[in-house]
Amino acid sequence: MQKYGVTAEQAGDGSPDLVWLRASDAFVWHPYAPGDPLPSAIESYPGREPNDLVLWVEGAATVIAGDTLVDFGGGVEISPGWLRKDVTWESVAAGLRPLLEKPVEHVLPTHGAPTNRAALERALTVEPTPRG
Repeated sequence: MQKYGVTAEQAGDGSPDLVWLRASDAFVWHPYAPGDPLPSAIESYPGREPNDLVLWVEGAATVIAGDTLVDFGGGVEISPGWLRKDVTWESVAAGLRPLLEKPVEHVLPTHGAPTNRAALERALTVEPTPRG
């Protein structure tokens, strides 16, 4: 609601792009927040938005990054252009740095090709220069 400047009444049941998901009888829909228990040794970490989680899948040694870590051709990064005014690069990076204590082998950004631990380390330690 903050991101788009709408009221709870305007938001209704949430994002219109998820209406189909919530309406399905094929499965039980459940929103997750950072730190909520997840199935099968999956851990969640806070992303750049409250509804954007970064997942650690232990059995695959993989980070699934959602829209928090992206690669638009310059390597995986927390995109400064995608951060709200009240969210800093450092706050997002700090929430994800515990991932560096994991044996990460693969990083799957939503935008960009799969990559590796070195790319994750760079993304969480080197603040990108805003593009103009």
